[in-house]
Amino acid sequence: MRYLCLVCFDGKQINTMPPAEWERLVRESAEYDRELQRLGHYVHAEALQSPDTATTVRMRNGKMSATDGPFAELKEQVAGFILIEAADLNEAMRIGANIPLARIGSVEVRPVMEF
Repeated sequence: MRYLCLVCFDGKQINTMPPAEWERLVRESAEYDRELQRLGHYVHAEALQSPDTATTVRMRNGKMSATDGPFAELKEQVAGFILIEAADLNEAMRIGANIPLARIGSVEVRPVMEF
């Protein structure tokens, strides 16, 4: 079954982190993606640009409106995702917990709806 791991963290924390520590987390994240690929769990992953580059769109009564920025003001914002294959939720949670950025933020693990 496929699971989406939404990687979230507080961008302000990154700004106060020593550059070497951030670079280490980025390197470990890439290494973890390769390990997931080797183990057959990796489907796809992407990092997102900062929340200030977001645009939120809504469709109401046939008209679109757009607002700069993310939909909600949250302490932690979605920073990226990893789409994985896992046997069950327990395995998906284990995979999500080992994402290096989970050490400074959180990872929401959610099953993908199958149609």
